[in-house]
Amino acid sequence: MLKASVDSLISLVALTKNALQSFIYKLENEYERLTWPNVLDNFGLLSGQLNTINKMLKNEKTPSFRSQVIIPLVLSQKPDDDLTVLTEQRVPVFSHEIVPDYLRTKPDPEVEEQEKQLSTDAARIGPDVAQVSYMLSRLLYFSYFISNSWSSRLNKPSFNPGDTNALVAAVAFGKGLSKCRPPGPMAPGHPGQGPMMSGGPTLQQVTIGGGGGQQAGMGGPGAPQQQGQPGKMPSSIKTNIKSASMHPYNR
Repeated sequence: MLKASVDSLISLVALTKNALQSFIYKLENEYERLTWPNVLDNFGLLSGQLNTINKMLKNEKTPSFRSQVIIPLVLSQKPDDDLTVLTEQRVPVFSHEIVPDYLRTKPDPEVEEQEKQLSTDAARIGPDVAQVSYMLSRLLYFSYFISNSWSSRLNKPSFNPGDTNALVAAVAFGKGLSKCRPPGPMAPGHPGQGPMMSGGPTLQQVTIGGGGGQQAGMGGPGAPQQQGQPGKMPSSIKTNIKSASMHPYNR
């Protein structure tokens, strides 16, 4: 099971390496003909192959490679041709100098210390990040709600065009107004004049304080009072009919 998993992993890594080498070659030698869609395609290919390797390592049937220990059996200062061919001329000698780098299961002490410090800082600022994330999510929610409410208000008309047009037509042209007259007798002697309230004075019926003396001055002491004509109701209001040139205060 372990050997089959290692062989599958080696084949997947080889495919990823070939794809990466091809992409690097295109960047170095075919950059003039390389377009952005081609770059995105190469990145997508590499990303898919890396995801496949991660899925294989996380699979339940794959044994844990962390529990496997690699022990160098032979260390030599002489060049090894088989090792050179296997590593594509990157590791010609399997000596004491390169064994700690290639067979290291942990990072360097400096890197490990920095990783611990970063982990501590992340754990310390975790609650603050959660609170800021909560506040941002609430702010986005309220902004979205206010935006929707304002858009709905702007789209909804604030008046009724029919009522507005009817009001303008009624004020400007009297359209739709009632033509009925209030109850009451017509003014005597003025058939063309509008209706009047009972007992109300007309334009020619004016009551002036102290009119007794003035009436005597105008009509004389012996002037008889005007009798009611047949067919008309006698008026109980004394009137002074004057022309436009006469004024009660003219002497």
